[in-house]
Amino acid sequence: MSIKQQILQRYKEMLQDRIDVFQDMISGLTEDAQNDAKGSAGDKHETALSMMHLEQEKLNHKLKEILDQKNILEKIDASQIHQIVALGSLVQANGMLLFISTALPKLTIDNKNVFALSPQSPLGSKLMGNKAGFSFDLNGKPYTIESVT
Repeated sequence: MSIKQQILQRYKEMLQDRIDVFQDMISGLTEDAQNDAKGSAGDKHETALSMMHLEQEKLNHKLKEILDQKNILEKIDASQIHQIVALGSLVQANGMLLFISTALPKLTIDNKNVFALSPQSPLGSKLMGNKAGFSFDLNGKPYTIESVT
């Protein structure tokens, strides 16, 4: 398995773990609200239900964001080798490995740090459409694309 395939697989697993956690939290809140509805009455009860509902809405929003990120990852074919930076490219620039996908936490694979960037991020948008050897400045810092796969 190539490093790009390992990166994609690890990010998919990471997102699936987060999806599972949020789904468990949402179903737990739903269950709590149903149990609370059976046993209480009055203002305190209404406030508690409102708070649970607000928390559930926040969790649903976060879950949607994670599902959107997972959908982006599902579009990537990690076996494809890129000559020009595009969605799914693994770019080495200034000694950093940058995975063009969606903004996700840093990973370490084979003792190499990998940063997942959105193509819409400032650095991602500068990289998009360019090839190895391209240089540019971002926020006063020079960057050079060393390789694209």
